[in-house]
Amino acid sequence: MFTNIVLCSQSPRRKELLAGAGFTFETYSPDVEEVFDDNLTAMDVPQYLSELKYHAVPNHIKAHKIVITADTVVILDGDIIGKPIDLQDAKKILARLSGKMHQVVTGVTIAFNHTKHQFSDVTNVYFNEITPEEIDFFVEKYKPLDKAGAYAIQEWIGYIGVKKIEGCFYNVMGLPIPRVYQILKSFQ
Repeated sequence: MFTNIVLCSQSPRRKELLAGAGFTFETYSPDVEEVFDDNLTAMDVPQYLSELKYHAVPNHIKAHKIVITADTVVILDGDIIGKPIDLQDAKKILARLSGKMHQVVTGVTIAFNHTKHQFSDVTNVYFNEITPEEIDFFVEKYKPLDKAGAYAIQEWIGYIGVKKIEGCFYNVMGLPIPRVYQILKSFQ
């Protein structure tokens, strides 16, 4: 496997997924303010932010490494649901998601040796009705503040709250690793 990969993310979930797929990699955290033009559609935002992160990676890293950047958003009724600002906001977000379908969209940029692959992966996530007591339990016991949509599918709320998904499970975790793996294989 490759040893010249740089994952430009501090996401523990992205690190877990890339390591679980057998890759050895370094991490780099590009200094980027994640702002975007209001004229972009919600579906276009993750790819735009992934590209923005890629451009913030120093050239000396790009020159010798496979660079991976990504951004994940949750979209409900056309609105981007970001990371909650506090626990009260997390509860409001989860109450909004309760009983509805939302989309998790991850934009990915993978570049090496003047070749750049960019794509977005979309997963439809259907939530069961979640009671206020269940939301309180989750928010108090787990850490929803660093997660788009205030939840992680691989934690308790995902176990009890997700009715079904259409698309890649790993995309909901933050990186559509099967597709990333295929692109990395193409660099061999």
